[in-house]
Amino acid sequence: MIRTPLRPLARILKARADGENPDAIEAENLRLRHEAMRDRARTRAEGRLLVLGVMFFCAFLVVGLRMGALASSVPEEPRTAATGNPIIGQRADIVDRNGRILATNLETHSLYAQIPDMVDPQRAATELAAIFPELDAEDLLKDFTGERRFLWIRRQISPEQMQAVHDIGDPGLLFGPREMRLYPNGSVAAHILGGASYGREGVHSAEVIGVAGVERAFDDFLRDPANEGRPLELSIDLTVQAASERVLQGGMMLMSAKGAASVLMDIHTGEVISMVSLPDFDPNDRPQVLLEGDQSDSPLFNRAVQGVYELGSTFKIFAVAQAIDLGLINPNTMIDTRGPLQWGRFRIRDFHDYGAQLSATEVIVQSSNIGTARIAMMIGSQRQQDFLRSLGLLAATPVELSEAPSGAPLTPPNWSELSTMTISYGHGLSTSPLHLAAAYSSVVNGGTFVRPTLVRQDRPVVGPRILSESVSRTAVDMLRAVVTDGTASFGDVAGYQVGGKTGTADKPRERGGGYYDDKVIATFASVFPADNPQYVLIVTLDEPTIDALGEARRTAGWTAVPVAAEMIRRVAPLLGMRPDVETASPVGVTLTAN
Repeated sequence: MIRTPLRPLARILKARADGENPDAIEAENLRLRHEAMRDRARTRAEGRLLVLGVMFFCAFLVVGLRMGALASSVPEEPRTAATGNPIIGQRADIVDRNGRILATNLETHSLYAQIPDMVDPQRAATELAAIFPELDAEDLLKDFTGERRFLWIRRQISPEQMQAVHDIGDPGLLFGPREMRLYPNGSVAAHILGGASYGREGVHSAEVIGVAGVERAFDDFLRDPANEGRPLELSIDLTVQAASERVLQGGMMLMSAKGAASVLMDIHTGEVISMVSLPDFDPNDRPQVLLEGDQSDSPLFNRAVQGVYELGSTFKIFAVAQAIDLGLINPNTMIDTRGPLQWGRFRIRDFHDYGAQLSATEVIVQSSNIGTARIAMMIGSQRQQDFLRSLGLLAATPVELSEAPSGAPLTPPNWSELSTMTISYGHGLSTSPLHLAAAYSSVVNGGTFVRPTLVRQDRPVVGPRILSESVSRTAVDMLRAVVTDGTASFGDVAGYQVGGKTGTADKPRERGGGYYDDKVIATFASVFPADNPQYVLIVTLDEPTIDALGEARRTAGWTAVPVAAEMIRRVAPLLGMRPDVETASPVGVTLTAN
C-alpha cells in the first residue's frame, strides 16, 4: 500500500512561494488519512455484523424447525439408538403360558457411604437409623468413625427412602443405580420361580443372579444378551396357579395339616399347569435357609419336588395295569384276598376284610393291599423294577428346577420279594408328588411316557410306549370306578367325570426308625375328565386330620379327596373345560283344541 506523505515537498515549496501556511497542508492530509481509516474500519465492522446476523438467523431457523417437528410428533419415551443387535443389560422377564408377568426388573438405587467425605457422621448415623429401622445408629457410627473408607448401607432403597437420605445433606452418602428383581404376584408360584439375588456388585451396577427355582435353572438364558430381552415362557397358568393355592391353603387349614402340595399336569404334553407347595414364601423377601432342625419345616422346602414320601395305595394302579398289559390277568380275574398274607415274620393286611377274593377291578376300587401284593408276585421283582423305571419313578425328576436333583426317590437297598409286594401298594418306595403326576399321566394318556416340564410346549410330545392303548383305557375306567363306587366318593365333581386313586401312608419317624401311629401322608391322584382324559391332579396333605362322624379321620378319602374335588371344581372352568351337564328328560306335552 502506498501512503501519501503528510508534507509533500512539492506542495510545501509552492505554498511557501505563494505565502501560504505549509502546516495547513499537513493538517488536511492527516484529516483525509483518518477519514480513510475510519471508512475501512466501518466497512470491516459492517461485514462482521452481517456474517454474525446470518449465523443467528440460521440458528434461530434450525431451532424453530426443530420445535415445529417436536410439536407435530407423538410424545414417547427417549430410546438409546444403537447399530446392530442391542446389548440387553437387564435380566429377561419370566411370563406364564398366556404372557402374564411372573418376574421382571425394577430400576432402583443402592445406598453407600464414602466415609472420608462425610461431614457429620454422628448426625448421619442417627438420621439413617430413623429412615431404616433395621439399622442401628451406634453400629453405623462405629463404622463411620473407624478405619473403613467404604461401606454398603442398603443394597436397595425406595424412591421415598432415597429422598429422605438426600435430605440429610451429607456429601459422603451416595447413591448407585440398581436393577432389582420384582415378583409382582407376591407368593404366587414362589417355589417355581425360586428367587434372585445380587452376585458381583459395584458402585454403578450389580449382577442379578438366580438363587433357586427356574431363576437358577435358566440363569444363563435369562442373562444372555443374545436373546434380546425375549422372556422365558413357563407352562403354568397364573390364574389356575392362584386358584389352586387358595383352595389348597383352605384345605390345609381345614384338615389341620402341617403342609400340602399339589401338581396339575397336562397328560399329553407333560406341561405343569400349576404346582403348589405350602407353606410358601414371598420371593421379593426370600427367607433365610434353616441352619438346624428339619429342613422340611422351612417355607423354602418344595414339597411337590423335594418332598419324597411313601404315597400309599396310589401305586396300586401301576401293578394292576402292568399285569394286564403282560397278559397275566384281566379286569375280571379273581384275586385271592384272604389274609393276612404272611411273608416270613411280616404280615400284610387289608384295612377291611374283603372276603376270600376280589376281581382285579375290585382290588383297585376297594384298595386291597393283599390283592395288589398277590398281583405283584405274579409280575416279579425285575419286571416291576423295569416298569417303574420306565415311568420315571426310580430317578430324580427331570423338571427344570434347581431343586429337582435333591428330590431323588428313595428305593430299598435290597429289592426283595417282600419289597416287590409292599412297593406294589406304595410302601418301601418314596417318590415326590411330581413323580406321581408324571407316572399317572403316562398311564392314562394312552400309554406313552410323559416328561414333566415347566416350559410352555407348542404341541403334544409322544414318548416311548409303556402300555397299550386298551390297557390305558382300562386303567382310566378303574380309576373312575374308585370315585363312583370306592374310596374316593367325595371326589366326584358334577359336570366333570373324575377318576382317581386314594393313598394313605404312615409317616416315618425322623429318628429311630419305624412309623408314627397317628401321622400319615394322605394323597389323591386324580384324572379328569375320565371319558377323555386331559389333566392329572395330585393332592398331598402332610399329617392331616379332621373330625367326622364322631372320630378323627386321617385317610385320604376324608382329607385329600375333598380338597382335590374342590380344586377341580375351581380350575376346570379356568382351563376352558365346559361341564358336561345331563339334561333332564323332556316333560310330556299334550296338544288340545278349543
